[in-house]
Amino acid sequence: MSGLRCRIAGIGLLGPGLPGWAASRPILLGEVPWTPAEPVIPPPALLPPTERRRTSLVIRLALAAATEAAAGAPDRAALETVFASSNGDGAIIGSILAALHEPAGVALSPTQFHNSVHNAPAGYWHIAAGSAAPSLSLGGHDDSFAAGLLAAATAIAARGGPVLLVAYDAPLPPPLDAVRPTGLAFAAALLLRPEPAAGVPLALRFRTEPAAPPASGDAPGDALDALAAGNPAARALPLLRALAAGRAARLALPLLEDAHLAVELGPC
Repeated sequence: MSGLRCRIAGIGLLGPGLPGWAASRPILLGEVPWTPAEPVIPPPALLPPTERRRTSLVIRLALAAATEAAAGAPDRAALETVFASSNGDGAIIGSILAALHEPAGVALSPTQFHNSVHNAPAGYWHIAAGSAAPSLSLGGHDDSFAAGLLAAATAIAARGGPVLLVAYDAPLPPPLDAVRPTGLAFAAALLLRPEPAAGVPLALRFRTEPAAPPASGDAPGDALDALAAGNPAARALPLLRALAAGRAARLALPLLEDAHLAVELGPC
């Protein structure tokens, strides 16, 4: 398949019962049963203590996946980034809205205010990496991961440098969760490099027609498929499962109402 081409040179993962890429590979391969549990999200060790204390759960979630994916990169400060999230930091937005709703008025926390913007995780990452490289933060509702992957591959084609893609989403608080239910917190990150760098080959093409429905003989969905359906960032799971298996794969990731991102993964 012709189209945008790059290489996957690093992977990060943190989700319910998925404590990092290396530890999660047996689960993704079906060798070990998946047990859903609240992810343990570590403090971002890359940040100075003052900045670390200001981070929210969502920022720590995104930085954990980003740090794992870029762990072997000698050029972290040179990495362009794409941060993709459907909900952004819903807990902070909910807290700000609740404060604004108080009749007597409640002072807004300056830290919460600056963490509420959609590009806050990207800002913390670039502070941690000492990076002034370009960065894009985007939201694409349920298709945020596919939109981020397309944006990252396009950036590589346009500028010829490596790109760190980070997709993350966490549940919204009440009452927002009633209209936008989201499963447990999940984040995935891919370090993408232009060809002919080392890594797993990846080719992408945006298709304007709907993806073909699954064949009738396909195996029924499992628990990880349900996780992917319940959290927009977890829609990275089909790609992550193919990477864990080290096999070539062709995937169709929904992107916009009547289109999809065709993904072709080379053998690892």
